[in-house]
Amino acid sequence: MARTSRSSVSKWRYCQPSYYLKRPQRLALLFIAFVCCSLFVWDRQTLTREHEVEVSKLTEELTTLRNLLEDIKNAHGDALGKINIGGELPKKEVPEDPIEIERRQKVKEAMLHAWSSYEQYAWGQDELQPQSKNGVDSFGGLGATLIDSLDTLYIMGLEEQFQKAREWIANSLDFNKDYEASVFETTIRVVGGLLSAYDLSNDQVFLDKAKDIADRLLPAWDTPSGIPYNIINLAHGRPHNPGWTGGESILADSGTEQLEFIALSQRTGDPKYQQKVENVIAQINKTFPDDGLLPIYISPQRGTSQYSTITFGAMGDSFYEYLLKVWIQGNKTPAVKLYSLISSVFFPLNFILMLIILVESWKQRNVGEINERSIKLD
Repeated sequence: MARTSRSSVSKWRYCQPSYYLKRPQRLALLFIAFVCCSLFVWDRQTLTREHEVEVSKLTEELTTLRNLLEDIKNAHGDALGKINIGGELPKKEVPEDPIEIERRQKVKEAMLHAWSSYEQYAWGQDELQPQSKNGVDSFGGLGATLIDSLDTLYIMGLEEQFQKAREWIANSLDFNKDYEASVFETTIRVVGGLLSAYDLSNDQVFLDKAKDIADRLLPAWDTPSGIPYNIINLAHGRPHNPGWTGGESILADSGTEQLEFIALSQRTGDPKYQQKVENVIAQINKTFPDDGLLPIYISPQRGTSQYSTITFGAMGDSFYEYLLKVWIQGNKTPAVKLYSLISSVFFPLNFILMLIILVESWKQRNVGEINERSIKLD
């Protein structure tokens, strides 16, 4: 009992003034702590009061202005009918710069020059060879140039050319081709081009065609891991990878379909497209390295990265690009948080490394790569 009593008294001694008077250093520390706390509280209260005063003043000014505008509107009637009380202020018309107008016209003329040549020499084919003036089907005869140009034609106001291209797509474009198509190239050029044309024109034919080609690509994702094969026959399916990759899938090819397929699900209301491509990101995230650098080959069987070259150039670049784009496409909401998390690993840790590689690549006109975790320039 005596020990308990002494212990209790010992605890209460810190509350007695005599304890600190006998110990001036502790008294000084206590005083400093008291002053700091007092200053902090005073500062917070002062800021709060100032904020309340500012808000009150602004509220009074806003009320005064609204009343004034109402009085003016009532006095002048329809003359000020365009004033939107409480809404956006009418936009002030700014005269266009003649130089900017001329520049836009020159760009439009260049587009018309290229487009008219495509119409004359390669209509409906994938590409025009400008020197020989021959059309070639380098993408299987899917009208790649035509589809890829739809949004440009629409935005430039080239209505006649746009409608002619639209008629070709509606009546002549057929995806039932015995052609070994690149899933990546077909997605970004054909699916993406058709979706952008649909978004601009709201013409259902573009969405129907986008759904048609996407359905033909979907079997590429039917792998044990969900990592897609990069090649598929548009008529018969049979997805596979190029022989020169050793049967592995390419990072950029597998991680650069998300924008288009997510957009397709949003516009059709069918979630299957989004589910396929987002599963790829989920699989990659399971074994995502701490340094944020992925090799360019991924196993479609196991879903794991294979030991190979790491590059910000071909076969790797657009994977990192799409992480940021999908995050923005998803309005930076929790639904696309995974893309942000992966980006947050990659970008801060490797920004300086990328800058070094790009600068050195520019100096030597080469493409920067990392092989076996060491920088090299090839």
